[in-house]
Amino acid sequence: MKIPLALACFAFALVLSATPPADAPTGFDNKSNGMVDDATHEADLKVFDGVETIEDGLGPLYNAQACRECHQNPVSGGGSQVAEFRAGHRNRNGAFENPAIPIEHGKEIIKGRTLINNRAICPSAAFPAEDIQERLPPSEKIHTFRVSVNLLGDGFVEAVPDSTFVQLAKEQCRKSHGKICGQVQYVPIVEAPGQTGVGRFGWKDQHASLLSFSGDAYLNEMGITSPLFPDEVTNVCNTAPEPNDKPDADGLTDVDRFARFVRATKAPARDEQQAKTAAARRGEKLFRNIGCDTCHVAELTTAPAGTGINGGKYAIPAALGDKTFHPYGDFLMHDVGTGDGIVVATVEHFSKRMMQSAVQWRNFSMARLESNANRIRTAPLWGVRMRPLLMHDGESVTLRGAILRHAGEASQARRGFRQLSQADQDAIVEFLKSL
Repeated sequence: MKIPLALACFAFALVLSATPPADAPTGFDNKSNGMVDDATHEADLKVFDGVETIEDGLGPLYNAQACRECHQNPVSGGGSQVAEFRAGHRNRNGAFENPAIPIEHGKEIIKGRTLINNRAICPSAAFPAEDIQERLPPSEKIHTFRVSVNLLGDGFVEAVPDSTFVQLAKEQCRKSHGKICGQVQYVPIVEAPGQTGVGRFGWKDQHASLLSFSGDAYLNEMGITSPLFPDEVTNVCNTAPEPNDKPDADGLTDVDRFARFVRATKAPARDEQQAKTAAARRGEKLFRNIGCDTCHVAELTTAPAGTGINGGKYAIPAALGDKTFHPYGDFLMHDVGTGDGIVVATVEHFSKRMMQSAVQWRNFSMARLESNANRIRTAPLWGVRMRPLLMHDGESVTLRGAILRHAGEASQARRGFRQLSQADQDAIVEFLKSL
């Protein structure tokens, strides 16, 4: 019996649609996840690892001379214990305000950002009388440190549909009867003026796009201007032509290469030997039973290849599309009792020129940013075994201590942990040591 061609094609399409997403590749080998060839990935890695100099545009205010200074454990792109310093104050009405940091003997005031840079390029031989080191004045009563985040596997995170995070937040709130409600935060896509996406990168979910994230970090952590972020924080001691980061012979800037490097990284791998132990297997079940997986979501899936994201500026490649990965995080904003009260500074993170222009950002709400002052993005637990300092500020020094520090929306899970026997608590810790 012959099957009509149309029916055969329909049946084949059903088979394809029923094919489960493939697992995202994992590992710490500095090899590409398949998005680019290994030679291209290695070339991008060299740019990511490259040391910036004053001639390149370093500073005038900065924290690091290379991306890898803050993202290199156990390989380039990983996290680190390097912490950045942020501050601010509350005005008479109780609203958060960005700090006012005097430099150059008080002749200039740095405003519009919460980041306090730890390093500066002068005084120097060329500018012996200039002192631009940022120091916290007594007026800034709110301050915190935030440890550098892991970037490995973030290409898969970027490829998760906005709708997934929106649905996660709704389901959390519904199932917990309002006790756990992750906040979705729409933020500007700097490379697509007027367009926004669901924030998922940085401790405050300040970026949805890895290109935006890279441009932000290049300016604010290293002081390197780019076409996306063309304005220096200060021009004192500044001698390099602007923007510092210019397209190369291939038409790519360093920011483009940083974003491509991160997108092509493999996801953090589990310690399979540890994961197979009886204690870790029992701990994983207990982790779910007490509700930790409500926010530390074990599995997410990316959108299909070819899907346009980031305001239409980026199409998900085949290597990242329809992939399942295991971050143990929901990438949403939550109040777990450790919030620092600091609000995302729009000029700092979304480009001074862009925020001072007439661009209207779709779905963007300053009120939402302000309401999240005491919320922090759920820390994805993939790679947590390589972090000796935990939580966003690095103040927790043991896995048990980090669990017990949770409060607010995580109070019920913490209570469940405390009610377990010592052996069961230890099992959860053994599970976390496998991630």
